[in-house]
Amino acid sequence: MAKTLRTSGDYTVKAGAGYDSGSGTNTIRLDAKTVRIPGDLTVEGTQTTLNSQTLTVEDQFIEVNRNNSTAGTEDSGILFNQGSSNNQILYYDADQSEFVLGSTTHNATVSSITNITPGNIRIAEPGQSDHAATKNYVDTQLSGGSFSIGFTGDDSTTVAVTSGNTVDIAGGSNINTSAAEPDTVTINLDQNLTDINSVSTGSSNGDLIIQANGTGSVVVDNILTFNSAASTPTASTITKLYNKTAAGGGTGLYFINSNISSGAEGELISKKKATALAIALG
Repeated sequence: MAKTLRTSGDYTVKAGAGYDSGSGTNTIRLDAKTVRIPGDLTVEGTQTTLNSQTLTVEDQFIEVNRNNSTAGTEDSGILFNQGSSNNQILYYDADQSEFVLGSTTHNATVSSITNITPGNIRIAEPGQSDHAATKNYVDTQLSGGSFSIGFTGDDSTTVAVTSGNTVDIAGGSNINTSAAEPDTVTINLDQNLTDINSVSTGSSNGDLIIQANGTGSVVVDNILTFNSAASTPTASTITKLYNKTAAGGGTGLYFINSNISSGAEGELISKKKATALAIALG
């Protein structure tokens, strides 16, 4: 026969000593096929254990880490008990601001995950641009799918390299290129340069230095031309050769060195002038 117990105020059932602090040793057991609570249920202990085989929740969202009041400082998630094996866990790593899936030696009583071995997750092939990509999808796109990469040269011309094509890094007349596995391209400048029309320095008023190796010499096989008249440079211990308006020497080719004639400018004498001077001086 059904019975109803009514009370006009709070109703408390006490079992054993220490019930106020949750440290009592006695148990209250509700022995029935179904226990129904029409109102809200609040459990204020430190642990809730469900021994049921099936848990059905009507709520659309399940909140964990409910009493967290500090932004971005506490890990939280779902742990999957694996018996004698390491537990599996899906959780939010607050320190890294990211979700992590993997195995851990922790159990559900920890407040922070300090060891994790990332695990694998199996997903379907992506159907749209904001879906996660499977390895198969990425491999397919790289090996035979549709993609393109643009390369732009110094002349601002862009060449599209589509899937299945090969990028050819051409060296040109003075540059050699070589490729080696796994993914190295080496670019070398030839020792013997040809088809070079001009060489200039990269900095304002910078020197252009041509230097032979060891005891070798800098050799000019053809005509050496001075395109414009130069101003007289400052004398130093190095001989400087330059072009100016021809004077008494009849060549217009001058030199200056601080160790010669106290650094005074001198002009190289032409054969004609030298012959005339020799005749004049007897």
